[in-house]
Amino acid sequence: MVRGVRVRYRRGLPGGSAMGQRVLPWAMAFLALLALRGAAAAAPNFVLVLADDLGFGDLGSYGHPSSATPHLDWMASRGLRFTDFYSSSSVCSPSRAALLTGRFQMRSGVYPGVFSPGSRGGLPLSEVTIAEVLKAAGYATAMVGKWHLGLGMNASFLPIHQGFDHFLGVPYSHDQGPCQNLTCFPPDIKCFGTCDQGIVPVPLLWNQSIVQQPVSFPDLMPLYNRFSRNFIADCARRGVPFLLYYASHHTHYPQFASQEYTGQSRRGPFGDALAEFDGSVGQLLQALQDNGLANTTLVFFTSDNGPSTLRMARGGSSGLLKCGKGTTYEGGMREPAVAYWPGRITAGVTHDLASTLDVLPTLTALAGAALPKVALDGYDLSPVLFGSGKSPRQTMFFYPPSPDPLHGPFAVRFGKYKAHYFTQGSLHSDTTPDEACHGLTPLTPHLPPLLFDLESDPAENYDLLQSGVGPELLQVLKEIQLHKVLFEQRMEFGESQIRKGRDPALQPCCLPNCTPKPSCCRCS
Repeated sequence: MVRGVRVRYRRGLPGGSAMGQRVLPWAMAFLALLALRGAAAAAPNFVLVLADDLGFGDLGSYGHPSSATPHLDWMASRGLRFTDFYSSSSVCSPSRAALLTGRFQMRSGVYPGVFSPGSRGGLPLSEVTIAEVLKAAGYATAMVGKWHLGLGMNASFLPIHQGFDHFLGVPYSHDQGPCQNLTCFPPDIKCFGTCDQGIVPVPLLWNQSIVQQPVSFPDLMPLYNRFSRNFIADCARRGVPFLLYYASHHTHYPQFASQEYTGQSRRGPFGDALAEFDGSVGQLLQALQDNGLANTTLVFFTSDNGPSTLRMARGGSSGLLKCGKGTTYEGGMREPAVAYWPGRITAGVTHDLASTLDVLPTLTALAGAALPKVALDGYDLSPVLFGSGKSPRQTMFFYPPSPDPLHGPFAVRFGKYKAHYFTQGSLHSDTTPDEACHGLTPLTPHLPPLLFDLESDPAENYDLLQSGVGPELLQVLKEIQLHKVLFEQRMEFGESQIRKGRDPALQPCCLPNCTPKPSCCRCS
């Protein structure tokens, strides 16, 4: 049970006289009809919660025996829990671009890899985000947390230029700046590791102004939570529908937490960070309840990519899935996901195929807004959410962090089958016993492809073609190849934003004229 969130029942109106008893049913029916019409007419609110480097096996509701995630598990037990939900990429920047645009990251040029603090490029302003779609439909929009879609000259790529009215957060990953002398857990436990060196300390931004540098990790989540509660309350007072995009830094390395969660988890520092993330979800649910918005708000939770097993116990768990971050195996891109909307979404579990690419088309349809006039790679998941039909998504294409048109997708899922045409390890997935995951494992072509039945073998252990190709599997391979060819014909690679390079002068500094840089960039 979410702390403080309770279902409240109204007492029935007293009948009084016989006349009152005869009139009451008609009056109640009339009031119920008005309520239904009002609910249908009111635009729903959306809270989009994104975890960072959280694995498929990290939550209690997804099987982890020692994770303390009561609020997320509560959502999962009362909402729709997905078992076959995919990110578009196994690393941060491209997965976030696809989430916000409904388009594979290659189209917007968010490849190869991720943005750095001094990147010249960013998510192109010509791309239409879900915030821009909803803002045009009268929504208030806000983002808190990790952006990681570019900063650029004059902060031109930040969220306030991509459809968000407000932004409180960090422009990139919180390990992209020196952290060895920073406190990650109070009172004074230093961050584990050194993070990136030779660049400015990680800043905290309000819209496009630096309000703190380096950021104070133990104070960060309470600050985000307070802003989020205030934003929700303000929208409720004004009667304005809203989108809140809550992109947490948890559970990315280096883990951190506030005093309330430090030392509280059986999973150590990773568990403390995960517990704080879960607590933030609880505060969001409580804010909706307190403002009378619980039944008019869709809360959707997922993660950007799989766990960084390089960090071992500090890197998360992909459960029974193979490998993790940086790979096109299941552990790199299959994510936990929950859709929660009291009174609208029936509690249950769906095995239908779905993706972060589907978020924009789904929210657009629910809001009654207009889709962007561009090629989209997502589908409206309304039939799945409301139990009226199957998912329109039948395929998923798995691109590596550094995609190119020559190799195309490394893997394709069609129905329950997944074919790997290329495999490659990743440093992010080092230290696991499986050498196929390791960074030194080279790019390997497969002809015929490796073929797995993900319903009976989600761990991708048993290649169906090892014992030969029968007529049924031959037909499966033909269908997968056809989908692959048709998709590649439609895919257009945009100009790479990340290959535009870096400029140290673009690194954010609260004291632009200070010396020596980058270490002098410090303000509190």
